This record gives sequence, C-alpha cells and structure tokens, in this order.
Amino acid sequence: MMTLTVRFLFLLVILYSISFVPLSADENPEINLWPAGAVPDEPEGIEKRKKPTTIDKVGKMRIAYVDEPSITVYKAPKDRSNGTSVIIFPGGGYNILAWTHEGTEIAEWLNSLGVSAFVLKYRVPRRDPEKPHTLPLQDAQRAIRIVRSRSKEWGIDPGRIGVLGFSAGGHLAVMSGTHYGDKTYERIDDADDLSSRPDFLIPIYPAYLGDRKNRDQLSGLVDINKNTPPMFIAITHDDSDRAYYSALLYAALKKSGVVGELHIYSKGGHGYGMRKSKDPVHTWPDRCADWLGSMGLLGP
Repeated sequence: MMTLTVRFLFLLVILYSISFVPLSADENPEINLWPAGAVPDEPEGIEKRKKPTTIDKVGKMRIAYVDEPSITVYKAPKDRSNGTSVIIFPGGGYNILAWTHEGTEIAEWLNSLGVSAFVLKYRVPRRDPEKPHTLPLQDAQRAIRIVRSRSKEWGIDPGRIGVLGFSAGGHLAVMSGTHYGDKTYERIDDADDLSSRPDFLIPIYPAYLGDRKNRDQLSGLVDINKNTPPMFIAITHDDSDRAYYSALLYAALKKSGVVGELHIYSKGGHGYGMRKSKDPVHTWPDRCADWLGSMGLLGP
C-alpha cells in the first residue's frame, strides 16, 4: 500500500511539473538581436555595472542590466491577426527597463486587438550619459529590420510595423522615427539591407524631447519632417515639462503635414503604463485603438 501511495505521489509530482513547464519559451520566444560577440560598440568593463532584476510588491519587473539585446515575440492569435505589428520599448530612464507594465502587459493588450507584438530588451544602463539613446537606437533599428525580415514567418505585413514606447522608450520611439536613415552600426546580415523606418509611432509620456539650452524648443535630435511616420501621443498635464514638449512635437508634425494625434489628460503623472486608475488617462489605450483603426491598421 505504501509503495502504491509513493508511486501515486511521484506521478502527481511529474504531472504537476509538466503542467507548469514554462510555455513562454515556445509561445513567446526570445530572440537575440546580435550574433554572439557581435553586439556593437559595447564599452569595456560594462559588466562591472551589472545589477539584478527586481520585482516589486505589485508585480512590476525592472530589468537593470542588458548586454544581450533581444526581442520577445507575442504573435497575435491566428483567428484575430490583422497583419499589423508593434515593437514595444519599455521605459526606465535608459537605466532600467520597466518590463511588465510598460512591456509584456502592452504586448498582451495589442494581441487582443489582433496586433502582433515584440518587446524589445535594449541595452541598459546608460553607456553614454550625454547621449543615452545611442546604443539603444542600434538595438531598435536592428529589431525593426529583424521583424521586417521575418514578416512572412510571423504572418505580419512588412509595411505595417510600428513602435510604441514609454518615457525613455517614448524618446527612443521618436528617435527611431526620425533617425531611421542614420547608419548606426555595420551590416551584420541580409536583415540589415532592409529599412529600419517604422511605419507609425506611439510615444506615451515621452521624455527627453526638449532642448537642454533653449527650454522653449524641441531638441535638435527631434528632426520632424514630411517623411516622419504618423504618430499617436498621450501624456498628462501634470507630467513635469514633458506635456509641453509633447505639444511642441505635435505642432512640428502639423507643420510638416504629418498625420498626428495628441491627447493631454489633466492628471495621471508619469509611469502608469496602461493600468487602471481613478484618472481618465487610463483610457489612453482605447483612444490609441481608435487611432489605429482610423489609420486602417486594425483591418486585414
């Protein structure tokens, strides 16, 4: 009897273990952007700044060190997929990545719209304090090209690839949409023969858009022109001076004849992702979905 009981318990343990084998490795594969040893322009000794990933009491994961940039794939369900895809840039001041509430949760929401998503794990912490976006922009360009090169495999339209970013990630989204013509790294493979221009941009509470010397204008790096991709922007009035620069960003789009939509909510602060709150800003995903629909990006 004891032997049977032990065998039964052993079988239960095996079944339990099998049932909890992480499916994410298959369902949401993580793909390195660069071949081993080929991550460009990494400063010597960066590994000395390595810090652990943390998760706070409300489940927010913060990744504090990345030296092997990657994308995590969230394919839209086949019965809902519309061919549009979005690469997500979590925020974190270019020092950490707010991985869950500005990354994976956004991917799941996009999947609910029939949009495939890719969460970019770009390099942090800052390698260059003066130009912290420089190496993340390499990662962003490479990610866009890889997604475009594998569009047939993933069932997406290579002409409907957008980027969505929060805070520093919002800045990186704008940089991706204004510096796609810059050659930021040497060619690695055939993917790098493709364009790194995103087809639309969604910066949410973007940071670092203002000029450091003239506080009344956008940074010279924010080069808006007629070829800048269409843009949806959401921010709050009480988000420091970021709302002001988001307004200037929209004005630059309007001046250049680029389709844009700007939502400035009265309250909400910064760093809220898409989690529910008492402030109306938590409705920005609905307005963003409306905009995507109006742009023809949620249809076949």
